[in-house]
Amino acid sequence: MTNEELIKTLKKRFLNNMHRHNDITWVEITTKLNDIIIKSLKFMEETKGEPDILKYNNELFFFDFSKETPDRKSLCYDDEALDSRKSFKPVGSALTLAKQNNIELLSEEEYYFLQSVEKVDLKTSSWIKTDNNIRKLGGALFADRRFDRTFIYHNTAESYYSNRGFRGKIKI
Repeated sequence: MTNEELIKTLKKRFLNNMHRHNDITWVEITTKLNDIIIKSLKFMEETKGEPDILKYNNELFFFDFSKETPDRKSLCYDDEALDSRKSFKPVGSALTLAKQNNIELLSEEEYYFLQSVEKVDLKTSSWIKTDNNIRKLGGALFADRRFDRTFIYHNTAESYYSNRGFRGKIKI
């Protein structure tokens, strides 16, 4: 995907989903794009994250808006979890893949906010940022939406599933 194709796709998504950002113009967005953001957006788009603009706490972000978790699945939570697996290791970890692509995992609050704007993860689940206290005990958090409600769960950080990936955000 070329930069021009990406920008065209993002603009079309932006214009088709004004309920996500009705007080923002496309011109405002294009003035904030740089090579690093474009590279991250390409990764989000190529992994079917369907990034779009969302204002959160008076700041602008690209969030993954795909109906189900993007194609960044079968990952454990972080490299510590990956290193601790003795067998059946996944291909990588959510935190590392996000960091390599300048993307941040969503926090609990951000995930709830995303769900208030758009219902996502109806059949899948997504790793979310986990605080150090939970992580030190070997756990990690993930979230999804079932029964018209958003749920936050826990699992061991080493676990991975074919229907669990991660959603991210990029500040612009």
